[in-house]
Amino acid sequence: MKLETRMHIGGAWRDGAAGADALADENPSDTRDILARFSQADAAQVEEAIDAAARAQAQWAHSGPETRYNLLMRIGAELDARASELGELLAREEGKTAAEGIGETKRAGQFFTYFAAEALRQMGDICDSVRAGVEVQVTREPVGVVGAVTPWNFPMALPAWKIAPALAYGNAVVWKPANLTPACATALMQIIADAAGEQGAPPGLVNLILGSGAQAGEALVGSPRVDAVTFTGSLATGRRIAELAAKNLTKLQMEMGSKNPLVILDDADINTAVACAVNGAFFGTGQKCTASSRLVVTRGIHDRFIEAMQNAMAKLVVGHALEEGTQIGPAVDANQLKRNRDYLEIAKKDGAELVCGGELLELATPGHYMRPALFAGGDNAMRVNREEVFGPLTCVIAAGDYDHALALANETEFGLTASIITQSLSRAAHFRRHAQTGCVMVNLPTSGTDYHVPFGGRKNSSFGSREQGRYAAEFYTQVKTAYINAC
Repeated sequence: MKLETRMHIGGAWRDGAAGADALADENPSDTRDILARFSQADAAQVEEAIDAAARAQAQWAHSGPETRYNLLMRIGAELDARASELGELLAREEGKTAAEGIGETKRAGQFFTYFAAEALRQMGDICDSVRAGVEVQVTREPVGVVGAVTPWNFPMALPAWKIAPALAYGNAVVWKPANLTPACATALMQIIADAAGEQGAPPGLVNLILGSGAQAGEALVGSPRVDAVTFTGSLATGRRIAELAAKNLTKLQMEMGSKNPLVILDDADINTAVACAVNGAFFGTGQKCTASSRLVVTRGIHDRFIEAMQNAMAKLVVGHALEEGTQIGPAVDANQLKRNRDYLEIAKKDGAELVCGGELLELATPGHYMRPALFAGGDNAMRVNREEVFGPLTCVIAAGDYDHALALANETEFGLTASIITQSLSRAAHFRRHAQTGCVMVNLPTSGTDYHVPFGGRKNSSFGSREQGRYAAEFYTQVKTAYINAC
């Protein structure tokens, strides 16, 4: 696969700004391996991309549903057909295992094919007015030019779940991915550009801008010509985006931080509890907004659970993302590895007990490897249980009973996902109703969601309408009510 290292603006690949240093893209499993050096945009190129998107959107807004269906199906089919190739690229660049990378690429394709079908399902409402002889029609129209700012931890799936609905509902996109994963971004952009050319879509329908958040990102979200901004990332960055967007009253949709609890009751099946905890806390190297970063365990099962977790964690294979048998890959870069290590020390200082893990690993290739870490003796006052770490590190918090566990689970400024492990139908039903999160799981990990249903959180985890499924229309469209005098 030929890897583009440039932006895509107005239907053409473009070099970065004159004088801007190219970004070196390093393999976290082998830091000697540089995938490529990628161009970086300046504010002027962001404005060019917005211009191109506005021109394209004026045409695309009036495209028929079958035209949109054909484009999205073409993109989705290509992602599925090339999942092995692109999944390996993802693993090489981001550090999750090859199996996870392939699965993510297939999921990205599913977002496109799902929203292809949604393009055909767009319906309005017709009703009688309260005035005699007047008919009322309620329809949805595109919101316009969408700015999409995406993170590095799901570099295929997250852009797909933003770009696919944007196109399905008649919008154009200016996309700024994270600078840590430009190879995945350009690979996805190539597929979109090729499909757009084959299907006769207007040039500039999707534009790719590579650059820093401080320069390219702020130029995008602060532009008065961007009609809506969809963002996934940290709470601090989300607040900055909200500040910039508020000046223009730009429509916002943001998914931000989390501190997801996995509640384990005394009656839990111990094997299910451990499997869900290991999956949710450590797979994907813990670099998920849905990771199980707090394990709230009632006293009757507490000690057995910790012992079983130690046994399970001892068997986890940490290694090169592309090596067969690897279960946990490296941290995405040196900065994230340092952050993980810093939180180990913070947790110890705050009084948590390191039960196992946390060691740096020296393997056959130089990479950002750390063994997953489990703490016990935690409480919600500790920083490790208040702040999002985004690494393979989790902490057990003891609870006296179910009511105490529920209170501990809800005692956080975030509210993205929560899960309960129990054999009690009544406890599960109560938890579903009273967990202060946007997504609730029962006898499942806190991570792992479907593409055809809404995704989002409460409190400081989310702002604006939900992503995914039919609820995506709330963000990517605007409602029009028309009155017709039929007399």
